[in-house]
Amino acid sequence: MSSALNTLISYLRVPVMASSGIAAMLSLALYFKQNEIIYPRNFPPDARTDVPRPLQFGISSYEELRIPTPDGESLSAFYLRADKRTSRNITILMFHGNAGNIGYRLPIGKVLVEDLRCNVIMLQYRGYGLSTGTPNEKGLMIDAQTGLDYIRQRSELRGTQIVLYGQSLGGAVAIALTARNTKQGDIAGVILENTFLSIRKLIPSAFPPARFLTPLCHQIWPSEETLPKITDVPFLFLSGLQDEIVPASHMAQLFQICRSKVKIWKELPNGTHNDTVAEPKYFDYIDAFIAEHVVR
Repeated sequence: MSSALNTLISYLRVPVMASSGIAAMLSLALYFKQNEIIYPRNFPPDARTDVPRPLQFGISSYEELRIPTPDGESLSAFYLRADKRTSRNITILMFHGNAGNIGYRLPIGKVLVEDLRCNVIMLQYRGYGLSTGTPNEKGLMIDAQTGLDYIRQRSELRGTQIVLYGQSLGGAVAIALTARNTKQGDIAGVILENTFLSIRKLIPSAFPPARFLTPLCHQIWPSEETLPKITDVPFLFLSGLQDEIVPASHMAQLFQICRSKVKIWKELPNGTHNDTVAEPKYFDYIDAFIAEHVVR
């Protein structure tokens, strides 16, 4: 979320001697521009056009998908196939963070499919990469449900156990999607990495100069309210303790309020917001979680 911070700071550099009228204009600008701040889909500058492909990372068994949403958008996605001879019969639905595109996360997908032997659907939200549309909280929830329904409807994936995996913003997406699909009983696990209590709770800690604007935030992602409603799905919490964007205390509080019968906490002591995934034992923790709490 570093680009979001720079954008926000640039807005806040308006002279403080301004009148209440200018202050009101600043608040309006921030209110209407917050989607650009929270969903910096054009960062890096070529993120909307240059999406790395699986072959560039030595992944040969895959499909590039175009998945239509109920409200008329078209989502770009990668389907990475696990080897049928060794597959765990698990499909991981990946939800990425708030910048870049799914191509940047292909090294993660490669480990999940080749080393952990899971099928992987890497979904790209509306407005990101080659997906159409403009991102917002409501739209991303439609996208997430569309990805889950795709797995349910595709014949070769229909019988697999589904694990949701979300990094940062993607963790909030995974929590909300799980809460809306508990009755179906086909979500077998959720993996959260460096996610937040809510956008409103994130603003004062991540962007202190903007703390007075919290009431204007209409993109909420209220994970702290949603998570306690889920009780029957195993959760794995992966927390980078050096996270400079989302304070590690957010993940700790989410773990505390989680009421799932199975919840596993794993700390990555040197993990920052963007490189926790590269810390030792990261994938070992996921592997053990799947083996002990997902595989039936």
